Amino acid sequence: MSHPISPNTLAALAKLDTCAVSNAVESFGVRLRNEGFTDATIQCRFPALPPMVGYAMTLRVRSSSPSWKGGIYLDRTDWWTHLRNRPAPHILVIEDEDRHPGTGAFIGVIHAAILQALGSAGAVTNGATRDLPGIERLGFKVFSSSIAVSHAYMHIVEIGGPVKIGGLRIAPGDLLHGDQHGIVQIPAEIADKIPETAERIRERERGIVEYCQSTGFTLEGLTHLTGGDLHPANTPPAASKGS
Repeated sequence: MSHPISPNTLAALAKLDTCAVSNAVESFGVRLRNEGFTDATIQCRFPALPPMVGYAMTLRVRSSSPSWKGGIYLDRTDWWTHLRNRPAPHILVIEDEDRHPGTGAFIGVIHAAILQALGSAGAVTNGATRDLPGIERLGFKVFSSSIAVSHAYMHIVEIGGPVKIGGLRIAPGDLLHGDQHGIVQIPAEIADKIPETAERIRERERGIVEYCQSTGFTLEGLTHLTGGDLHPANTPPAASKGS
């Protein structure tokens, strides 16, 4: 990766929620504010679990009909080695290429356990997942568009390469953050600045909430406190160290 992320930064990012991360990213103006996150088709299956952060490892799959090679996903394990050789923590991102994604589920309790053992923080798919109680007991984070009862004819089409999940284009190695709100992509070049910037924005938000709950609240005071701008991403990003 061209911008290595330190373990301390990864740990700090894991303590943030995706809204705080998104606000911080927006404050740097490195992309449009309607880009860089999944849409509402991608649902967090275990919202009570803490946030996840990791590097994307991608697969393309199909399940509505048998593979022309005659195999199913249990016959192919080379992606395990590929995943093990990726920087950890990683997040498995699975694009279901079927015309109607979600006929079968790739991620169930067995693969959740395997992924967890290989250093994965979670999995994201525009398709389906299954075995929800067992996966939740593992504490493994899963995001999907649907739930299915069967694997159907699940098979891997491609390992690696760009995918598109919930309107978000994801390439192998992209830094992702996810929680009950969805998935946000963190530009690697500003990742180390996100925790401090997010905290500065949260401090501003806390001040506004406290003032709104105070007995001295007035519209004039609120306007003075906010400068008439409530958008958290308009809070200037943290200055670079040494500047």
